[in-house]
Amino acid sequence: MHLSTCRSTWILVRASTLSAIPSSTSTSTSTSTSAVSRIFYSPSLSRQIQPAPFSVSYRSFSFSSALRSLRCSVPSWSYGVDRCSPINLRAQIRTASSVIERNVATMGIFTSLPKPGGGEFGKFYSLPVLNDPRTDKLPFSIRILLESAIRNCDNLQVSKDDVEKILDWENTAPMQVEIPFKPARVLLQDFTGVPSVVDLASMRDAMKELGSDPDKINPLVPVDLVIDHSVQVDVARSENALQANMDIEFQRNKERFAFLRWGSTAFLNMLVVPPGSGIVHQVNLEYLGRVVFNSDGVLYPDSLVGTDSHTTMIDRLGVAGWGVGGIEAEAAMLGQHGVVGKFVEFYGPGLASLSLADRATIANMSPEYGATMGFFPVDHMTLKYLRLTGRTEETITMIEEYLRANKMFVDYNEPQEERVYSSYLELELADVEPCVSGPKRPNDSVPLKDMKSDWHACLDNKHGFKVNLSSANRICCAQQEQNKVVKFTFHGLPAELKHGSVVIAAITSCTNTSNPSVMLGAGLVAKKACELGLEVKPWIKTSLAPGSGAVTKYLHKSGLQKYLNQQGFNLVGYGCTTCIGNSGDLDESVASAITNNVHALARKMIGYVDDVLGILFADIVAAAVLSGNRNFEGRVHPLTRANYLAWPPLVVAYALAGTVDIDFEKEPIGIGKDGKHVYLKDIWPSNEEIAEVVQSSVLPEMFKSTYEAIAQGNPFWNQLSVPSSNLYARDPNSTYIHQPPYFKGMSVDPPGPHGVKEAYCLLNFGDSITTDHISPAGSIHKDSPAAKYLMELGVQRKDFNSYGSRRGNDEVMSRGTFANIRIVNKLLNGEVGPKTIHIPTGEKLYVYDAAMKYKSEGHDTIVLAGAEYGSGSSRDWAAKGPMLLGVKAVIAKSFERIHRSNLVGMGIIPLCFKPGEDAETLGLTGHERYTIDLPLRISDIRPGEDVTVTSDSAKSFTCTLRFDTEVELAYFEHGGILQYVIGSLSKQ
Repeated sequence: MHLSTCRSTWILVRASTLSAIPSSTSTSTSTSTSAVSRIFYSPSLSRQIQPAPFSVSYRSFSFSSALRSLRCSVPSWSYGVDRCSPINLRAQIRTASSVIERNVATMGIFTSLPKPGGGEFGKFYSLPVLNDPRTDKLPFSIRILLESAIRNCDNLQVSKDDVEKILDWENTAPMQVEIPFKPARVLLQDFTGVPSVVDLASMRDAMKELGSDPDKINPLVPVDLVIDHSVQVDVARSENALQANMDIEFQRNKERFAFLRWGSTAFLNMLVVPPGSGIVHQVNLEYLGRVVFNSDGVLYPDSLVGTDSHTTMIDRLGVAGWGVGGIEAEAAMLGQHGVVGKFVEFYGPGLASLSLADRATIANMSPEYGATMGFFPVDHMTLKYLRLTGRTEETITMIEEYLRANKMFVDYNEPQEERVYSSYLELELADVEPCVSGPKRPNDSVPLKDMKSDWHACLDNKHGFKVNLSSANRICCAQQEQNKVVKFTFHGLPAELKHGSVVIAAITSCTNTSNPSVMLGAGLVAKKACELGLEVKPWIKTSLAPGSGAVTKYLHKSGLQKYLNQQGFNLVGYGCTTCIGNSGDLDESVASAITNNVHALARKMIGYVDDVLGILFADIVAAAVLSGNRNFEGRVHPLTRANYLAWPPLVVAYALAGTVDIDFEKEPIGIGKDGKHVYLKDIWPSNEEIAEVVQSSVLPEMFKSTYEAIAQGNPFWNQLSVPSSNLYARDPNSTYIHQPPYFKGMSVDPPGPHGVKEAYCLLNFGDSITTDHISPAGSIHKDSPAAKYLMELGVQRKDFNSYGSRRGNDEVMSRGTFANIRIVNKLLNGEVGPKTIHIPTGEKLYVYDAAMKYKSEGHDTIVLAGAEYGSGSSRDWAAKGPMLLGVKAVIAKSFERIHRSNLVGMGIIPLCFKPGEDAETLGLTGHERYTIDLPLRISDIRPGEDVTVTSDSAKSFTCTLRFDTEVELAYFEHGGILQYVIGSLSKQ
């Protein structure tokens, strides 16, 4: 793949006939909002490409944008469900109408969109009426920003100058001007949705304490919240697994679910999709995505921000959407704004041959190739998908007519106007080869043909897998240990494990389960394997968790579900499951085999309890293979140190092989019933086979009936009792919902900026510290501070649930901050685990205990880090947690975009070392005390200015202050973005 860093570079993506297993995407983590100079793109084609030559081009650009959510939004609910009461809806319509009148007076471009058979669909703000030739050169995604600015132009929050900046994007983009943009809606999942609703409820309480109206805290745009992160794979390989897991899910999470149902009634414009409905991004594609809003006769493009990195999946539908942190999403709901960075827009006639399912996978993985979003403009393929998923013909006609009228539709049968982008990149799709990703990061791409050699290189590497500085050196295995076999008994059957043995094989995640081709492809692999007499070993935990009920319907219609069941891939639930870390326990015999013979030397060195040693120093390096998008350390399961991302057919193939230590081209998967070797090629379906079963089995009625059922809820959900008060009546004994301390004692006047005085280093990290390291979502270890807290409140270990499910309780989450069992803190000299050194005394303590000790002593703390700090899932608790621990600043080589924004939102100072410098090159050990002097007046601080950091060892160095906009400085002055919102609203 050719890459260039020149601004004028362009990439032409070509593909001849291609049959490939999807590649993993390369990553370029953005640390600034400067114009794109480098985009890594390795498309994750999640099915076999249809055998027709085509070429696809995409172009990239960047800008800095302010998300200013205006009050004039008119919320609506699609598919016949009313979002809010008629009274409130009328009030918002009146507000919108007044803005419309101002817009008509100032712009004069509010025009009617006629229906083909007479009448009109509604009115819209017409870009062609501007009669400005610059609009024809704008990328389609920038046109969406332009329409939003024009529609909301009131010369207050959005001015004519703002409109001009967007029109003149070709010239203003390099200058990094702020562009106002109001997303049409906000998307949440429950792991991020619960803390968001907790914050909104707490903000209402704070407004009341300040003597203001609590009802001022209400979402000003529609909010869609999908409960999909709670279901765990407690029961697998069973016909009743779905019902059993749902029963356990509701039992564990009843309080959380009741709280979310209260939120859907207490706050305006909030829809909650019940558990058991599907994965948020697939539900968004198949059901929630409007493409074009029609709100009381006003038409405008659908757009959104979502509290999940892979919100970008909706971009394949021509809907501009990207991931933000939960803190920023809350602010967007309440009329505030944030900053975005790099857009990638795909173009070219070859797109006409690229299915929407394949586009979804490419768009979904935008974070992994360093883009804010990967945008596909609406074309005929988009309309085809809308019909497939059950949208009405009237809705589809309205969408097409509006987008054509507003120059936002691509018709490849018509001449295409040349658009202007900031970078042009070229990739030959024919050069893309089958890959998997792993064993520790989604950007660690491994060509399938090299998998066996790469696996052994990982085992041999003295630095651990992929020379990842966040990995422990001792992950490697000595040569004499690499052929070790552990024999054990599994439910009366003889069994064995080796290094690389697969113990988890999961078909899950939005990245793939929204693609009928790969799901049916997995079924065909299972079918062929059954016919040849191959079986998945019974000790491998297999599971199938699709993103919507429509998948189940077409798997049954095709007759392929029964073959998946025979191989152990029974339906376990509709949710993220393994991809988010909800893998459930392994069978006790398998877990014991993995943790067999813990080294006595390791026990002496670290002094942890035995089962932690079993995790950190397990003899067997067990593997998980999943069709997900994230495989960071400790995320999938504590006992699987090697985790590989693959597409569903390949998940089945690895489960059949029982190991990742295999060369599929040369080695057999197993021995068939005729005694002959069976290879991957023998069970791999052709393009034609897949296309035929897709054509006959995937029908619009399946999507219609699925989402009609969702709108009715389910018995568990409908029976939840919901208090009627607009203020949440908290249960003081609750271990799930707790009022956070962010707003206690706050006043209307901002506290002003703060520096850092003689702070101790709480943690000293290397590169690639992810949000999973900072705030894990998975299981709560029995010896952790969070476990101790829960047990003191009478919670039994079996009821701990996960960190992700307890994000509504700051007491649990602060104790879970930096609690990842595989985290590597340089202060511990290579020791692995969630502990640190209390510098004044030299004590080795859990991170939480050390932080509380520093706070009780009146000391500030900072964190030192390397490159890509905060990469991975967007996770607001990765910023909230450090703030509650007393962390005042993070000094890193670079930050992941969303995480930097979250740190700003919580009042933590983000600083970047100068290029070529880091803690190691500067000779910093983390045992120093650090002072960061900032002016006392916010007006004396400039975004991106240089700041001097001094230490008590007489060393000083210069860092870049990563407050990137004036608005972020305003948040810092108030102590955080939510405090800023409360202060602003209380004064109105």
